[in-house]
Order: sequence, then C-alpha cells, then structure tokens
Amino acid sequence: MSRLFDGLRVIDAANFIAGPVSTTIMADFGADVIKVEPPTGDIYRVRGAGYPASAYNYPWIVDNRTKRSVAIDLRTKDGQTLLHRLVRDADVFVTNAPLDSRVRLGIRYEDLEPLNPRLVYASISAYGEAGEEGSKPGFDSIALWARTGLMDLVRASKNVPPARSLPGMGDHPTGVALFGAIMAGLYHRERTGRGTAVSTSLMANGLWMNAIQVQGILCGTRTEVRPPREEAVSALANLYRCRDGRWFMLTITGDERHWPAFAAGIGRDDLVTDPRFVDAPHRKVNARALTAVLDAHFATRDWAEWSPILEKTGVAFGVVGTLDDIPHDGQMRASGALVPMDGPNAGVSLTVSSPLQIAGQEKVPARMPPEIGEHTVEVLRAAGVDDAAIERLLAAGVIVQARRTAHG
Repeated sequence: MSRLFDGLRVIDAANFIAGPVSTTIMADFGADVIKVEPPTGDIYRVRGAGYPASAYNYPWIVDNRTKRSVAIDLRTKDGQTLLHRLVRDADVFVTNAPLDSRVRLGIRYEDLEPLNPRLVYASISAYGEAGEEGSKPGFDSIALWARTGLMDLVRASKNVPPARSLPGMGDHPTGVALFGAIMAGLYHRERTGRGTAVSTSLMANGLWMNAIQVQGILCGTRTEVRPPREEAVSALANLYRCRDGRWFMLTITGDERHWPAFAAGIGRDDLVTDPRFVDAPHRKVNARALTAVLDAHFATRDWAEWSPILEKTGVAFGVVGTLDDIPHDGQMRASGALVPMDGPNAGVSLTVSSPLQIAGQEKVPARMPPEIGEHTVEVLRAAGVDDAAIERLLAAGVIVQARRTAHG
C-alpha cells in the first residue's frame, strides 16, 4: 500500500534522542530515513549508567528503528563530499550538531542549501541558536527540565529536593515538535517550490510544557510548589491508595454536578449531607478532612474492586501505572500506542509507536534499528558512487559497512 511519506528521502545526521525521534516518526509513515553516523557509531548506541542491563539495546530500538545506516567520517574531505552527494537528492536534513561543529563538518544550512534549494533543513539545539548560549551543549534534563521551572515545581512538596527527570522524557516531545516544524517546512516548499530552515530547542519545549505557570509569572502571579497530597487544595483532584498498595488518580471537575453520584457510587452517600462537604466551597475549605475520609475509605478494598465501582460513577479516574503493567495493557495495543516488531531478527515482540495517527494511513511495520553502517554500500551505490571508489573509501576508513547482529 502507498503511505504518506513514500518517496520522501530524509537524512538523519543527529545523535542521541530528540533529533532522531523526529525522523522515526517520518519512517513510521513511509519515509526512507538514512541515518548518517560516524564510523564509531552514534554515541547513543552506548547505554549510559542509568539504563538497566538487557540483551537488547532498547533505547536505540525505540529511537532509531526502521532506518538505514550509513557510516561516514565527516571530518574528512571525502566524507563531506559523500554527504553532499546524498544531500542533493534529499528532502529533509536533520542535525543537532553544535554550531561550531557544523562549520567544521560543512553541514550548516548555508553549506547545504546551494546543493539542494528544495531541502528542508531541520535543526535542534539545547537553548536556541541565537544569544550567548546558542552554542552551549545541554541535555533535556538540564535545558528542558531544570532550566524552565519544571524540575522545581514537580515535586511532592517544597520540603523535598527537586524531582529528577527520566531519560529521554523531554527529548521525545521535543522530537515531536521538530517533526511538526519539518512538516511546516515541507508545506512551505509545496507552496513556494523552495526549501527552508526550521528549528526548535529543548529549552523552548520546556517552557511550552510549563507554559501555564510561566505565563502566570509573566503576568505577575506566582505558582508555588504544591503542598503534600494530604494537604491538597481539592480532595477530588488527588491520588489515593487502595488496600493492595495500588494508587489511582481522581479528577472531578464541576463537582456540584458529580459529587452526589460519586459519593453514592462509592458507598458514602452520607458525605453528601455532611455539613463539611455540603457544597463546593465547603469541600474546598475542608479539603484536608475530606482527603482523610477518602483515604480511609479507599484503603478498605483492592484496586481490582474499586476500578469497576469508580467506572460506574462516570467520573474521571485512572490507575497510577507501573512499567510492569504496560506489556499487558490491552488498550495500549488496541489504540496503536504499542505495536508489534516486524522481521526475523526482531527478538522483541513490541515497540512504542510514534504518538500520531492519520486516518487512512497504516504505519510501516516497525523493524529493528540498523547496525553501524549496515546500509553504507547500498546507499552509496544508489547515489552513483562506483565500486572502485567504495572500496577505496572502505580501505581508508572514511566509510564503514557492518553486518546485522541478532539484537540490533
């Protein structure tokens, strides 16, 4: 079947996470994504200390699946010539290289645009490309999470240290933002016939994630670290623990309408006539007392018992999921959020799909990510590089051709 991005050629010359995420989404919808990495490979292939051991390089799987790899040493003149040859036939070029490195490697927009005026050049940085920090390196944990107030505000209470982010937590939404910028760039090309440069940054995406609170401070108000859950300002927008230790989140808006049905549904219709909770203003003033009442009540049954009871009340609620829940989550599979891994060398059965669905479009079956330079020779041959030149470049170490291993 035809897919949305069939025939679209994308060069992924980025490393780590956010840049490659944007090209993974394009690969899902049929783009031919060529990952250009150094002969030693993208440094993201080496898992850091924060990743549990596994037979599979699972960070690499989720962020670089369904791509082809070409290993080229861009520090050499021959390597830059090869890349420029690939750029001439590309639609999109993605990089997150530091600005000074782009000069040395010949991969600035002004270097590539003359070779291909229809190219959409997509750039990602830590702090944006203008200003004193335009060349400053940074990861999502620093530029997105720590810099923008998220790390300070998302913690259990003001008396505990700021909350650390998880690996890739900010990179993945930033990669989606870059994908959106690339789509705008392609639309610009559709309308004008010429490509353009698009960009985003980790810091900008962190501000966007924290936009309500940031706009508040810009308007002269201040958001404080939220109090402990026992002191929450609303007992009906809080989390509770069941007898078996499972937590769930409850969010009731418009509680004057939902409160009677909710209280009756959980077997506490006496709360409706309790003077402390008789209306929304009283429930707000007495939020701590109501939280304590609900704490004691929800602790009388397991989550498996409470879930169908809460379902019948019609209010919004949800379990605080754990990683162990996810492989067995039927809704994640049914909705396409988790999809099968395709191919004889898959090894793993499922992968996390990109978070976009388009009516009438089936995504490409997810394939294991490439080995370093697994497709170097076939891509260069297709670009018109003859076998003698390929052999010379292989011998000189300018390019690398690898074979697939079992676990990708």
